Amino acid sequence: MMRIWRRLVAFTLVSAVNGQVSMMDRAAHLRNNPAELDNLWAKAKIVHFSAGRLAIADGASQLRFLNAAQIDELIESEGFKTGERYFLGLDQKENAPYFAWNSPHANSEKEEAPAGYATLREIGGELDEVQMEIALHTVALSNWHNTHPHCARCGATTSVALGGAVRTCDKDKSEHYPRTDCAVIVLVRDSQDRILLGRQAIWPEGRFSCFAGFLEPGETFEQCVQREVYEESGLKVREINYLGSQPWPFPASVMISFEAITDLPDSARPDGEEIVDIKWLTRAELRAEVSDRTLSLPPSMSVSRKMIDRWLFS
Repeated sequence: MMRIWRRLVAFTLVSAVNGQVSMMDRAAHLRNNPAELDNLWAKAKIVHFSAGRLAIADGASQLRFLNAAQIDELIESEGFKTGERYFLGLDQKENAPYFAWNSPHANSEKEEAPAGYATLREIGGELDEVQMEIALHTVALSNWHNTHPHCARCGATTSVALGGAVRTCDKDKSEHYPRTDCAVIVLVRDSQDRILLGRQAIWPEGRFSCFAGFLEPGETFEQCVQREVYEESGLKVREINYLGSQPWPFPASVMISFEAITDLPDSARPDGEEIVDIKWLTRAELRAEVSDRTLSLPPSMSVSRKMIDRWLFS
């Protein structure tokens, strides 16, 4: 029975790393129809994003969906300034429309969290697939809009267009599109099927994870994998295999996950700057160190944790 359970867990984790079919239809054909967007807003499920946080249900780590009337009440009575609305798409099952409403709170300049709101990092591990997809879209899109209020060409103000998919310059009418930064993340293994994990000084005590870094101009993903692993651990790797990807809006990335093999595990060394410690681990050693709390793993919502779990239960 335990063997069957392990196989089921491994299958689930592989699916999680490789990604699922989208639960949402982003319905791009509706974005250039303001009248239709107004109609959809009137009956939409709305995710409220404010001061870097999402509205959550009372007593639960789940999103709290509002309606248009409740958004109006927030503007009038609870200290939220007028915000921007972004069309997220239609639920594939029920065809229900979803929007994000991005608005600062009156106290947001002081970085005070309003009651009933939480960051995606805080609740991500509790969300189901649909809510996670909606939350990732909301946070990524809102973060981009919040940092692009002016035109990169002439400096004039910009306005939301195409349901939030674009910002348009109010002066020269140029269009500006959301940016997503590509980063690779790598699970390094050796011939004994041990994994190598690294630790950054800024992480909580005992936290270890996979190696990662941003794609540079003119670089393939595979070249980036080889460069980042070599820079951070001194290892050369081969047999680079793609595992999957995950949106990571902290603030605007997508993590492209790989596994790779090294033939010289004993030559591994931390770079001393970004990575301050590394360790090779068997499955038994990983379980033991997690059990005695000398090692902690990345949060369950992260692709790095899914990669480690995939190996652990394989």
